[in-house]
Amino acid sequence: VRLVESGGGFVQSGGSLRLSCAASKINFSFSIYSLGWYRQAPGKERELVATISSTESTNYADSVKGRFTISRDNAKSTVYLQMNSLKPEDTAVYYCKVSLGSYLIWGQGAQVTVSS
Repeated sequence: VRLVESGGGFVQSGGSLRLSCAASKINFSFSIYSLGWYRQAPGKERELVATISSTESTNYADSVKGRFTISRDNAKSTVYLQMNSLKPEDTAVYYCKVSLGSYLIWGQGAQVTVSS
């Protein structure tokens, strides 16, 4: 599986961005994979942002609830992260993750920078 992320960038506080993560060369139907977005700020551990299961059940970190929305388009083998009301503390490299059982793969990361 190959993952390509896009949509990162620079935005002012209160702004919005949408990240995309497109999968290719997948062995099974994209619909059965669990998907997630994680982020890592400088000097900090990588942390969970949001996940979406094969049944489209979602889970969010408390810090992003009500502001971020994770979604998936199985026909396009793509997972999205809509980020609204961005804050400077959301600045980080964002990584998508695709997993199935013990198999998992990470995207290359997308930088998101939010200015105050």
